[in-house]
Amino acid sequence: MQQNITRNDMGTERKIISISTKRQLTIPQKYYDALGFDNEAECILREEGLLIRPLQNSDSKFSEQILADLISQGFEGAELLAKFKEYSKAVRPAVRKMLEEADTFVQSGAGKIPRDQLFGSEA
Repeated sequence: MQQNITRNDMGTERKIISISTKRQLTIPQKYYDALGFDNEAECILREEGLLIRPLQNSDSKFSEQILADLISQGFEGAELLAKFKEYSKAVRPAVRKMLEEADTFVQSGAGKIPRDQLFGSEA
């Protein structure tokens, strides 16, 4: 396959890649490294095409908060690391449980508010 790389005035780089008969494609190494891909990617269908980007690890959003809390509790060194690992493992199951509870609540119809009560009556 020939190297079809073009760059526009705004610095955007474009490369033509092939798609296998199994609908697989290979991300060029340069792009893979530059964007920080790991073993998963997010694929988003947009009106103008397909966007493929590294999967953002939502767990990392909690890492700073967990560390700040543990440090404020006086943990440091090996003890801090051990507590951080313990707390980090608990984040995903806790979020999953919250989402399940929210789904159950919505499906049950509990907490439903009539539209006129929510937005006021038209009269």
